[in-house]
Amino acid sequence: MRFMVLVKADKASEGGALPDGKMLADMGKFNEELVKAGVMLAGEGLQASSKGARVKFHKGKKTVIDGPFAETKELVAGFWLWQVRSKEEAIEWLKRAPFEDTEVEIRQVYENDDFGEAFTPELRAQEDRIRAEAARQARARSK
Repeated sequence: MRFMVLVKADKASEGGALPDGKMLADMGKFNEELVKAGVMLAGEGLQASSKGARVKFHKGKKTVIDGPFAETKELVAGFWLWQVRSKEEAIEWLKRAPFEDTEVEIRQVYENDDFGEAFTPELRAQEDRIRAEAARQARARSK
């Protein structure tokens, strides 16, 4: 099972405040534990919403809205993608994170089998091709 772990933004992160050296070291140690346990697939911090944008889709019209966005509690400051056996295991890992005054959301990622018969063999093959090409391009960019 894969879970997206969403670290909520706060006034400090939205203000562009960077974590101090202790927090960076603590988070680095925690991330190392996740990787050694085979849990962490990806993880990054996100810059403030003032540097972002939203695209609203409505009745064929696309509207771009530049940040910042007002509702800090609804924004994401960072994320992990974890692979674990259960939501309970994800929660246990998260309890070990070096946070103090933060809210973190855990959401299960859909797997191909979750879509049932609607996810035809042709769609599965397409998905496999897309993932393989994305991985190939990521490897090429990292060289």
